[in-house]
Amino acid sequence: MAITASTVPRGPVTAKINFNERPAPGVVAFNYVDKPPAGQPQRNLPVAVHDVTIIDVRGRESEYTLDRDAFQIVQGLPPSAEETGSGSGFTDDASITANYYPEVEKLLLDNIPGSNRVFIFDHTIRRAGPDAPRRAVLMAHIDQTPYSAEKRVRRHLGDDAEELLKGRYRIVNVWRTLNKNPVEATPLAFASSSSLNDEDVIPVEHRYPEGYIGQTAAIAYNPDQKWHYLSGMTGDERLLLECFDSEGTKDNSGVAGGRLPHTAFEDPRTRPDAEGRESIEIRALVFGP
Repeated sequence: MAITASTVPRGPVTAKINFNERPAPGVVAFNYVDKPPAGQPQRNLPVAVHDVTIIDVRGRESEYTLDRDAFQIVQGLPPSAEETGSGSGFTDDASITANYYPEVEKLLLDNIPGSNRVFIFDHTIRRAGPDAPRRAVLMAHIDQTPYSAEKRVRRHLGDDAEELLKGRYRIVNVWRTLNKNPVEATPLAFASSSSLNDEDVIPVEHRYPEGYIGQTAAIAYNPDQKWHYLSGMTGDERLLLECFDSEGTKDNSGVAGGRLPHTAFEDPRTRPDAEGRESIEIRALVFGP
């Protein structure tokens, strides 16, 4: 069925978002990336579902900034080289690295004042099919914590890490849809960092098969959180999602410090036969000023 402007859900909506319960005192929250050891669950945090009012920022895109809200919207971008010419159309990792990574690096340097160095450390493609290896995540979370952000710098920047850690460093995800049509199904919701309380953030050990332990964050529900989405996202738009900002850890800095909770959500207004949402997110360390 062809999409038209009228079929894209618009405006504020009340929808269900999956949160996690806070763990008991002294209990370490964990998630096994692969198969857990015998006798261990995949995750040890109970899920808590809440109805949340989600604000549509369409028409007010320029009002939101990384320093205050930890998200920012960039519009009017040309097609990626990955979609044209010899690009793979976002199907081959090597082609994405060669074609799309340089575009994302430039995008970040152009849109984050004072930034002077970018290191992209990975990307994730999410498809809509039932057999897709990665699908939209229907759980409120933050990709990084202060602990894992510093660990990322040391892991990826080698001899430069100590000097870079003395300055400002951030982790920013760059999210875009891969659909040819505006997004109808499972849009991305994100909560302004300025509305997030410290106690809402639950550090979670991210345990990898090779023994590496990273850290992400689960989110506990708080009615004070202000959730947003951008209705009908198109391929010429990017969401900058700030997971961490070292400047925000300093007293009286005046910046949010990253900590952007986000999740896909099921919009109850979506047509049953709507095209499934597909996307790519690039994760980058951004340094400076």
